[in-house]
Amino acid sequence: MAAAGDVLRQSFPEVSSGELHVLAVDDSHVDRKVIERLLKISSCKVTVVESGTRALQYLGLDGDKSSIDIDTVKVNLIMTDYSMPGMTGYELLKRIKESSVFREIPVVVMSSENILTRIDSCLEEGAEEFLLKPVKLSDVKRLTNFIMRGEGKKGEKRSQKRSRSEDCNPSLSSLSSKKSRL
Repeated sequence: MAAAGDVLRQSFPEVSSGELHVLAVDDSHVDRKVIERLLKISSCKVTVVESGTRALQYLGLDGDKSSIDIDTVKVNLIMTDYSMPGMTGYELLKRIKESSVFREIPVVVMSSENILTRIDSCLEEGAEEFLLKPVKLSDVKRLTNFIMRGEGKKGEKRSQKRSRSEDCNPSLSSLSSKKSRL
């Protein structure tokens, strides 16, 4: 029996042909356009939706039998805003990670608010990365290169992420080290 990761890799031929398909979820029209543009500049195929509920519908995880056939949805990366009305990005992340079909797909959570507990809970729930808005082209390029190379095991990626976050934001490192001393 094939491992779930092997099945998923076989299901996503776009990666081997050089094109990633990214599902971008954000309630802000302006932020959706910015993310879409950055991803297209990075040679990604992009599908944008305005809510967590729409993302679940697109992925066929909404429980509606009339949704898209899961076998036809080929997404290599999901980028979601954290703060959205209805369903937060954190709730969307949890639903994706509970899915046997989509749990291996990397999910990146974005927010304009630098709240350590929010960042930690998303990473602990399985987010590949937590990006602070405004998202930059360098963030997108780093993510797409990472996905294309299929680097590391999940534990290795998480520790690299954490050190990158701490390197980029000294206040987060000092908060994390203070938290661990308590």
